[in-house]
Amino acid sequence: MGGSNTSHSNLKNAVIAFLVPLPSILFYLTFLNHYQDDDPNLLSPVWKWCYNHPILLANIFFFFNVNVLFWLIFFFYNNLLQMIDPYWTVIPVLLVHYYTNHPPAVENKCNVWRSRIVTCLTWVWSIRLSHNYFRRENWQWVVREDWRFTDMKHQYGKCWWWVSFFAVYLSQQVFLMGICMPMYVIHLENKQLDILDFVGIAICLSRIAIAYCGDTKLHDFVSRNKKLKELGKPVVPNLDKGLWQYSRHPNYFGEQLWWWGLVILAWNLGYGWTFVGSLINSLCLAYVTVLVEKRMLKQDYRAEAYQLYQKTTSVWIPWFRSPLIGKSKNT
Repeated sequence: MGGSNTSHSNLKNAVIAFLVPLPSILFYLTFLNHYQDDDPNLLSPVWKWCYNHPILLANIFFFFNVNVLFWLIFFFYNNLLQMIDPYWTVIPVLLVHYYTNHPPAVENKCNVWRSRIVTCLTWVWSIRLSHNYFRRENWQWVVREDWRFTDMKHQYGKCWWWVSFFAVYLSQQVFLMGICMPMYVIHLENKQLDILDFVGIAICLSRIAIAYCGDTKLHDFVSRNKKLKELGKPVVPNLDKGLWQYSRHPNYFGEQLWWWGLVILAWNLGYGWTFVGSLINSLCLAYVTVLVEKRMLKQDYRAEAYQLYQKTTSVWIPWFRSPLIGKSKNT
């Protein structure tokens, strides 16, 4: 009976997740159809506005189809606050295709290879991150709420129903639209690929590899501890193998490499201001890092080991461990 309820819940959540972006997708396809079939000079004011303001249009889509709809789902339908989590991996893919197919990008005849490479990299990034998300959730749709959301819910109490709109949904629009700006500007220029482009591409690829290795090792660690706990055996207090031997948060480091790699591609085209989105995202992730480490230290069984780990291991950037580790092997 429990398995049947879980399957029903998974199907229900999956259907909701797939239906939410459909209004924006259908509206945009209608716009493209009108633009291709009609004389551009005879387009209605609505279609002309869509043509001239791609960034504003994308933000309107995000606001109504993601922020408002998901917030209403959270408010009226079984408190599914975490429904928006998987969309962090989906929205960049939607945005890169949106920018690629927008008429000005086509008319500007942007560098096709740069556009194709960024599109392919975004798909690889999304597939890897989506795989990690569903693997962590035992291949179920949004059944577990993020502990940060739970803490915020307790913090704001009765005000959480409206605070969540700004703290969870609107904030994600600021972050995602900001860090995805390089995907827009690469479709504005027809500059040939050069060495700096390949540096940015290499950084993006290294991010995918680092994040995959880090998340896989973390998944194995959590799975092993779960089995040890079920057998009544002591769990391992801290993960310090693989990339985690050189960085306390290699997955966070890899995530930053991805967005900064895209910034390099945009910077090479003369749009250095796009670094602002990645900078804000990095600052936010730095704050999340502090929250995660405080949470680790509150867990008695791992506090001592994690304190030593903090003293001997780099926070983000992988580096050799401090000699202190050799003096405290017993701990």
